[in-house]
Amino acid sequence: MTVDAVVDAAADAVEVNTPVEVPEDEPRLPSLSPSRAADFKTCPLLYRFRTVDRLPERPTPDQARGTLVHAVLEKLFDLPAEERTPRAAADLVAPQWERLVEEHPELTDLFTAAPGAADPAAPAGTVASAGTVAPEGTVAPAGSPVEPELADPAGFLESARGLLGGYFAVEDPRRLEPSERECLVEAVVDEQLTIRGYIDRLDISPSGDLRVVDYKTGGAPREAFEARALFQLKFYALVLWRTRGVIPRVLRLLYLRDAEACDYTPDAEELTRFERNLMALWRAIEQATERRDFRPKPSRLCGWCAHQALCPAYGGTPPPYPERPAVADPHVGAPPDDDQLS
Repeated sequence: MTVDAVVDAAADAVEVNTPVEVPEDEPRLPSLSPSRAADFKTCPLLYRFRTVDRLPERPTPDQARGTLVHAVLEKLFDLPAEERTPRAAADLVAPQWERLVEEHPELTDLFTAAPGAADPAAPAGTVASAGTVAPEGTVAPAGSPVEPELADPAGFLESARGLLGGYFAVEDPRRLEPSERECLVEAVVDEQLTIRGYIDRLDISPSGDLRVVDYKTGGAPREAFEARALFQLKFYALVLWRTRGVIPRVLRLLYLRDAEACDYTPDAEELTRFERNLMALWRAIEQATERRDFRPKPSRLCGWCAHQALCPAYGGTPPPYPERPAVADPHVGAPPDDDQLS
């Protein structure tokens, strides 16, 4: 299997490339998350913009809503089982949004632009047609039209409550007791690379079986995009297998917009092959880093790229390649993955 085939789809996830404390006398290994792997596969230049240049990206209503819904679902399980009702989840929306705005003051500007209005600074061709929704795992550029319900604070909060309704249509949280929520998992592969990410929810049965659950606030994707999302969960399954010695019994994607669940069962042979392919991808990233050669890869996803104005494929010029100390880890401190804020 080629590197292209393997990461046909690394997905957006709910994770942040967070530095891990290590003794000063121990070298820090480079790290990789599912979304940064997806960036490189989608477009090496996008990977450079986000991970090497660390260019800022304006929060979008979709990102903010994704973060809000994840926060509510995490908080919901703090309640006693019998109190985990749709009404309780809806009541958590406003206070969780207030907390997010306090932590991310830039969110106060989220509703200042007129819905659907183009950003004067956005390059020609970046504004999608009305009603277009960015593919799961991508970030709509400044100037893309906003879904009508996301254009004002009241509609935004009501839209989040609607997605929570989709959650209750596929799961009953009163019957669940998650082992971990929003948990950081990481493992070292071949003593060369740390792979890490945040799992939305980890369930452990009385017999010790693991179920990895990931919430998606977008709609259920076509087959190709579903493969992208499953890449993310296979990534987590590999980490859990290498660190806990247990292969998850189920990898579950919950698509809240469409109230659909997608279950997948990995096996040892598949995860071993996945690990080899992941290292092949990493070697490609290392080679591009060594050569400072991150080339654009135009595709239909370019319309959702926040950095199109800097892309040579669209007449732009990337910023000068940053000079960093040789010991610096270009993957620590990278921007958050795409469906949420950090």
